[in-house]
Order: sequence, then structure tokens, then C-alpha cells
Amino acid sequence: MAERDNEDFLDDIETAEAEANEAYEAEISEDDLSLEELRAERDALQDKWMRALADAENARKRADRDRREAENYGGSKLARDMLPVYDNLKRAIDSISEDQRSANAALIEGVELTLKVLLDTFQKHGIRLIAPQVGDAFDPNEHEAMFEAPVPNTIKGTIIQVSAEGFLLYDRLLRPAQVGVSSNPA
Repeated sequence: MAERDNEDFLDDIETAEAEANEAYEAEISEDDLSLEELRAERDALQDKWMRALADAENARKRADRDRREAENYGGSKLARDMLPVYDNLKRAIDSISEDQRSANAALIEGVELTLKVLLDTFQKHGIRLIAPQVGDAFDPNEHEAMFEAPVPNTIKGTIIQVSAEGFLLYDRLLRPAQVGVSSNPA
């Protein structure tokens, strides 16, 4: 579609140039202009033409970049809406006791497989899990500090609790991992 727009743009430029030349020739005869004036006019038209070509090329590049971004990031709203599904499945699996696991093995296996399929689908579409661990360093680019607490035997800026995992869509942050951070002085 962008190539068609560029072709139409170039056709419009050529048509406008031809019309301008016809109008120019009709109004002014060659006898009235000196050779220098003709050269100056030619150079001005050539400059305009080159600028129009550059604008068309820039428009093509911009359209191509916009198309790539739409392909990669167009589904970010749907991806954000699917994150609570992951959270709920993860909470359900984490809350299963050993007694429940043995009594409802088939049901639990189904929930675990559903979570695995969801993660595989996320990965297929460029969504990566940010899963910080207790003891990791706090990274403000990927983590959101939900609270700070002075915990003995920890260093300031160390993750002391993970409330929710985060997600990246290619290189963009969909949701930061929600963590608690130690506030002990160094």
C-alpha cells in the first residue's frame, strides 16, 4: 500500500511538473529569457524534484517502520488483558496442597497444562516472563517496588518478596514485576 502511495505521489509530481512547464512556456516566450535565467529555473525545478523524491523515500521508510511496529506491538492491549489469566492460573497452582494434589491429580494436571500452553503462546508472540527471585537486585526498568522494609541480613535494593511476575513484549515493558525491596543501609 505504501509503494502505491509513493507511485501516486511521484505521478502527481511529474504531472504537476509537466503542467508547470506548459504554463511557463505559454506565458513566457524563449526570446524573453536569457540562457542564465533558464539554467536557474532548471536548477530550481531539479532541486524541487530531488526534494520531492527524498520526501517520498522518507514517507516509504516511515510507513515501513509503522507497519513493523503495528505487527510487533499491535496486540499489546490483548496481551495486557491476558496477564490476569496467567496470574490466576499461577495462583491456583501455587495454592494446591499435597493432599489436594493427590486427590485431584487429573484436574491439577489440566490447570498446569493450560498455564504451559498460555506461556508457550505468549512466547510465540514475543511476550517474555520477568520472574525475579528473592535476593536479586532491584531493577527499576523491570520491577515495581510495592514496598520497602528493613529486613535483617539483606542489602539495600535487594528483592525480599515477589508479589507478581512481570512481562515484556519484545523490548517493551507490558507490566513490571511487583516486588518488595529491602531498605537496610549498606
